[in-house]
Amino acid sequence: MTRLPSTFAACRVQKRAALVCFITAGDGDTAANLDALVAGGADVIELGMPFTDPMADGPAIQQANIRSLAAGTTTADIFALAAGFRARHAQTPLVLMGYANPMTTRGPEWFADACQKAGVDGVICVDIPPEEDDALGPALRAAGVSLIRLATPTSDATRLPAILEGSSGFVYYVSVAGITGKQQAQTAAIADAVARLKAATALPVAVGFGVRTPAQAAAIALHADGVVVGSALVELVAEHGAGAPAALREATAALCAAVHSARKVTV
Repeated sequence: MTRLPSTFAACRVQKRAALVCFITAGDGDTAANLDALVAGGADVIELGMPFTDPMADGPAIQQANIRSLAAGTTTADIFALAAGFRARHAQTPLVLMGYANPMTTRGPEWFADACQKAGVDGVICVDIPPEEDDALGPALRAAGVSLIRLATPTSDATRLPAILEGSSGFVYYVSVAGITGKQQAQTAAIADAVARLKAATALPVAVGFGVRTPAQAAAIALHADGVVVGSALVELVAEHGAGAPAALREATAALCAAVHSARKVTV
């Protein structure tokens, strides 16, 4: 599957970062919400797999997980949403983000095969460290699905090679040592971290956790290959209910404009 590398390559040609947008599967009208993100200008979509103990996520995404599971969302439902998305959006990369249990309970080969059949381009598994790559990595790579790993402010020069080994698609830099949506890293710290990662890998570097506003997204887009926005969008789903698609499209368009214009120089 080449959608991820092709998308980041196109953004490089356009001299801009990619906008990566996250929502939780099964929280509201997911199909309509996904379509709204694409209509608003999202370059890459992350679709969260609801889990009972989302330890890396802050209150907004935790509550989205609870709403989704209460509605009865299953892994089969998530793959049906992914397949439907792929049928409607042939070129927009789709990444599943979640936790090990739903991904491995039927075996890694089953999960990887389901990803491939549904047109999923990549997987982010928050709680499988590089040392346990065998739990999922080989099966995903055999199916042509990118395993996207997380790097953090504490990923030092000793740790980083293990994180990058076997990674593909992009590297997700977690800009703060904490949970999603609660803190914001300083731009200078992000610039240094992105430079350090890019010196160690040719993969694109996308930055997330704590990115909420167009201004914050633009500041990160000056340095990173991608900007990830999640909690702020998930909050719109909770706030607007059936009206969430319109709100998501408007918010994504504002983020898109900020990210696209971040590197333009005014003379």
